[in-house]
Amino acid sequence: MGTPVLDIIQHIREHQDPDRYHDLHWEGSFVQYLDMVRENPPVARNSFQRLYDMIISFGTRKYTEYKKEITHYSFFDDPIGGGRDAIFGLDVALMKFVQILKAAAMGYGPERRVLLLHGPVGSAKSSICRLLKKGLEYHARTAAGAYYTFAWVGEGVRALGAPPDLLEAANDTLACPMHEEPLKLIPQEYRQLFLDDVNQKVADDRKITVEGDLCPACRHIFNQLMLKSNGDWTDVIQHVRVRRLQISEQDRVGVGTFQPKDEKNQDSTELTGDINYRKIAVYGSDSDPRAFNFDGEFNVANRGLIEFIEVLKLDVAFLYDLLGASQEHKIKPKKFAQTDVDEVILAHTNEAEYRRLQNNEFMEALRDRTLKIDVPYITKLDEEIKVYERDFNNERIKGKHLAPHTIEMAAMWAVLTRLEEPKKVNLTRLQKLKLYNGKTLPGFTEDNVKELRKEAGREGLDGISPRYIQDKLSNCLVADIEESCVNPFMVLKELESGLKHHSLITSEEQREKYRELLAVVREEYEDIVKNEVQRAISGDEDALQRLCANYIDNVKAYTQHEKVRNKYTGDYEEPDERLMRSIEEKIDIPESRKDDFRREIMNYIGALAVDGKKFRYDTNARLQKALELKLFEDQKDSIKLTSLVSSVLDKEAQEKIDVVKSRLTKQHGYCEVCATDVLNFVASIFARGDVKEGRK
Repeated sequence: MGTPVLDIIQHIREHQDPDRYHDLHWEGSFVQYLDMVRENPPVARNSFQRLYDMIISFGTRKYTEYKKEITHYSFFDDPIGGGRDAIFGLDVALMKFVQILKAAAMGYGPERRVLLLHGPVGSAKSSICRLLKKGLEYHARTAAGAYYTFAWVGEGVRALGAPPDLLEAANDTLACPMHEEPLKLIPQEYRQLFLDDVNQKVADDRKITVEGDLCPACRHIFNQLMLKSNGDWTDVIQHVRVRRLQISEQDRVGVGTFQPKDEKNQDSTELTGDINYRKIAVYGSDSDPRAFNFDGEFNVANRGLIEFIEVLKLDVAFLYDLLGASQEHKIKPKKFAQTDVDEVILAHTNEAEYRRLQNNEFMEALRDRTLKIDVPYITKLDEEIKVYERDFNNERIKGKHLAPHTIEMAAMWAVLTRLEEPKKVNLTRLQKLKLYNGKTLPGFTEDNVKELRKEAGREGLDGISPRYIQDKLSNCLVADIEESCVNPFMVLKELESGLKHHSLITSEEQREKYRELLAVVREEYEDIVKNEVQRAISGDEDALQRLCANYIDNVKAYTQHEKVRNKYTGDYEEPDERLMRSIEEKIDIPESRKDDFRREIMNYIGALAVDGKKFRYDTNARLQKALELKLFEDQKDSIKLTSLVSSVLDKEAQEKIDVVKSRLTKQHGYCEVCATDVLNFVASIFARGDVKEGRK
């Protein structure tokens, strides 16, 4: 039985927080607000300062990649939404973006620009905007991010200046329609005096500034109250009630979003508000600000952020409003003077639209007022994998199992399509991908990788979108097939078949190049699973440790020019050169380098001993790989893997195969179905005689 309704109601009642609700809906006098600002000046920050502080409040982490220090901002991991909108692999682009916000917060110029996120389709531009809007909403509900605005209260404030026969009810209230900063109520000639006092507590690069005048509606009320009180400002502010402001995209407070529509239906009043014809009858004129709805996207986004979706598809008439709002921080509502706004203008567009902007000589003014921030595709494999694992993982998928490396292979192909062909003759695109992913390759240093990045100017701005990969993974998961397990070959086949109808591939040459890259990924997958099966076969830890101890005893005797004691006969013998070379050859140590490698191992063991650590077979990755390959070579004939391709297995062989399957399941994430499939696949390779010792 479900939970009774009354119990649910009682649970909600018990878990309500009246104190928090009271804090979020605080109201007070204007004098109380002035005291609040003097005690805590950041309360009166502008929109850029708030946005930057909000991002920083979630913390940062610094790391070095290819000799460059990079700052990772934890906010973009989406801690608010539990990671649903987390941004992966774009730390460099996001670092540049936050640096621009920092400069804007310090008043160095970017606050008078349109911030344009530019990149290919599906590169997370919209996700970044969604995160920022969500972050502002969340931060406004914290003590550190509190906003305040005001309302006019008192007898007949709505009707001030209206004909007597149209007076509205007494004791009414008129909230500022643009949620403005209460400090704007201080007359311009006295405002700086208060700000100078407040800024004594603030760092020089984070001074509190209050620019501009009240919105037309509040200016009208202010002037009428000044007339009524014979110019006594102290009497006017008695009609002001300061309120805490809740930023909300849903309620259209502090966050605005504008999306282009059909050219015939576009109307610039969507940005700056429009006349309320019903109220003209009340106030007698269409130029009375109380007969105007200040509900355009620029109006509602005041004090916060406005997002322009596909901004370059806007009609030219809209761009004029955009230019004024960015450079002068002013908008022009119909029949009113220019009105001050304080908001972050964030736009995004794709590659094709941006090229059109560059080629349009009539758009010079917009180009000059735009700060372009490139948001490319991910070019680091591990980060690309995270994008798909968020939605496609064995915990979320019902009824099907994703075989190991399925997502990895799809992500590998996506990243390969985004990389430019290396100019170095001795480097393949796959090797370049591995270098970018942090793997070391012989002959390549961090400086080489840095140079590779630099020479590929458009890397990440072309290639396959993550959406295409997500669509094909979905197709495989819902396909009407008997198999309960989705493996990499199914996904790669689906990716290839979809290329015929891919709307963004414009040439057969490009399509063929993508097919070639799929073949590269298949070869890499073969190497990966052969290596895993080899490790599963040689996965006896005790046997590996014994082999390692034997090798180390011989290396120690060799480097110290001693003999080794034979534990069976008790005799002292020369070091077993054949054993040592059979292991070293597995990781391509040439005869000329064997002495260096052996000394390197002994020095490594000595360094561990100094730190009080013990050497094991898996302490050194290169030696571990060599030992596994050696053990695999020694055991593969006894296991008779190639017999899997036949229909008959004797009991002893089946038991050994079951042990290998068990290791694949426990150590590598296979299920019974895909473990059997991968063993059959690798067995067929051995049956063909196509044996490679280890991954390239």
